[in-house]
Amino acid sequence: MIEINIEKKLNMYNGGQSIKFSGRFPLHMVTKITGPSGAGKTTLLKIIAGLITSESGRISVNGSIWLDTEREINLPPQKRLAGFVFQDYALFPNMTVLQHLQYATKDAEWINRLLNIAELTTFADHKPIHLSGGQQQRLAVVRALAIKPKLVLMDEPFSALDSKTKSRFLPALNILFEEIKTTAVIVSHYPMELDVFTGNEISMGE
Repeated sequence: MIEINIEKKLNMYNGGQSIKFSGRFPLHMVTKITGPSGAGKTTLLKIIAGLITSESGRISVNGSIWLDTEREINLPPQKRLAGFVFQDYALFPNMTVLQHLQYATKDAEWINRLLNIAELTTFADHKPIHLSGGQQQRLAVVRALAIKPKLVLMDEPFSALDSKTKSRFLPALNILFEEIKTTAVIVSHYPMELDVFTGNEISMGE
């Protein structure tokens, strides 16, 4: 179980707004987080990953303490070993599709499977600038899964995909999640697109 109870100040120069979040995410399942823009969904993912720090709170993952501000515990991102899919993809411009995956894993069979699922096999030697937005987004997703993370955090990971591509890609991802027993936390403005994933749903900012 992932248990989170955090508070993070936002917009400190125009009103001192903050987000407060308290919730529990089951392991080896998908948790879908929805809510309007500005609700703090992206901030929450970055706090879980250790990319930013909350002023107060606690995060525990399967009994391991990742954050406890009272005890001054704050594991760095590299020790949390979470896969992360950013809204802007965060791809390396000088790396090919294949090199992105090889940077994460040396397992050629696993790489080939990810390329196939993402429908990028024929684009393996292409750099991001030569890919469409949807192809870049699929690369960002499978790159995050290349290390077979126990936790993957995904921020609007399917926004650039058309409905036909989603109908193929999302069920394949669901199978991968179950196979590698990863816990996925997916942020989306469009909860209906996540219906393929079984799990719980949390709404923020309502």
